[in-house]
Amino acid sequence: MKKLISAVAVAAVLAVPAISFAQATQPLTRAEVRAQLVELEKAGYNPATNDIDYPQNLQAAQQRVEEERMAAGNTSGYGAPAAGTSAAGK
Repeated sequence: MKKLISAVAVAAVLAVPAISFAQATQPLTRAEVRAQLVELEKAGYNPATNDIDYPQNLQAAQQRVEEERMAAGNTSGYGAPAAGTSAAGK
């Protein structure tokens, strides 16, 4: 029984750093969120009038913003993932 308790304690001690490392990303600031909203509005998204086609209109605006970033050479890692394909094999 003591070995089981020791094993659980060791596992918990080893798991805590992994959990704390996973939460190391910082949340966005209010200014960053506002800047992203301005980018989306410049790309044609209007949150006040696009409620009917909400997901499609937002995703289309995000795609336009990402295309503008890629065309400008900004590949900072923020934004939607780049669409593409890959192949492997012979």
